[in-house]
Amino acid sequence: MPIFDIFSKRQKRLRGEMPDVYVYDDLPKPLRVQIVHIWQDTLGTNHYKFIVDILCREYGVFTLAEADLYDRNYIEEFFNFFLQVNDIENALDAVELSFRVIDKYSSNCNDAIEELNDRFKEHGVGYQFTNGRIIRIDSEFTHDEIVKPALKLLDQKHYAGAQQEFLKAHEHYRKENAKEALSECLKAFESVMKAICDKRGWSYSNNATAKPLIQACFDNGLIPSFWQSHYSALRNLLESSIPTGRNKLSGHGQGTSPVSVPNHLVAYMLHMTASAIVFLADADEKAP
Repeated sequence: MPIFDIFSKRQKRLRGEMPDVYVYDDLPKPLRVQIVHIWQDTLGTNHYKFIVDILCREYGVFTLAEADLYDRNYIEEFFNFFLQVNDIENALDAVELSFRVIDKYSSNCNDAIEELNDRFKEHGVGYQFTNGRIIRIDSEFTHDEIVKPALKLLDQKHYAGAQQEFLKAHEHYRKENAKEALSECLKAFESVMKAICDKRGWSYSNNATAKPLIQACFDNGLIPSFWQSHYSALRNLLESSIPTGRNKLSGHGQGTSPVSVPNHLVAYMLHMTASAIVFLADADEKAP
């Protein structure tokens, strides 16, 4: 269903009351109710049982909310759980799993997903459902102009490994597993280059790391020769940005003092990885 720009929303915008900074630790009650409305439009009775059974098994419980184990109303149980659960990650589990089902089985899945993402944005909640997962976003512009194009390019069979790693990086970032997120960034970056080399029959060693893979891409003309001198800084950027960040912050032993990786640095590395993926995959598509 389309989102209507009703009078009260327009008045809130005029008064400057609409959120302009994303939050990550709360799903407001009105947003949860709006998500329930989307479910009511798109999910069938058997879908609710499927979702509830999966969540119960994964959480190690018999019911999600107070319910009669032998005479269950799965729709009521699922709605009560989602509307009452305080743990933001559990609430997002419900959203992610349900919208995976919607994406696979609903005839109007695109409208439902678009409304969900618009509702997140409307309430200033910094998450989006993309490629079957809830991912955290820090900037609408960065997400739309960098991350989404990277995910679109990775949604091809030969980039399946890189796509999985890049989505894992975002999942770790959402859960504040900073070092794991950086590690998956580097894996995705390297996997994209390996996929390009495999597609084009360029040789590389089985244990090749980022630097020799970048060298292979340059040596085989992925970047036209007349651009390589102009983009001399590009090689340095690719070689030093993602691999160095990962190696210094998460890739090796941290010694006697634990290394703390701030979230804003992880976000920067995620966006840099996305930019590098777009650049390399786009260069591959356009190269002869």
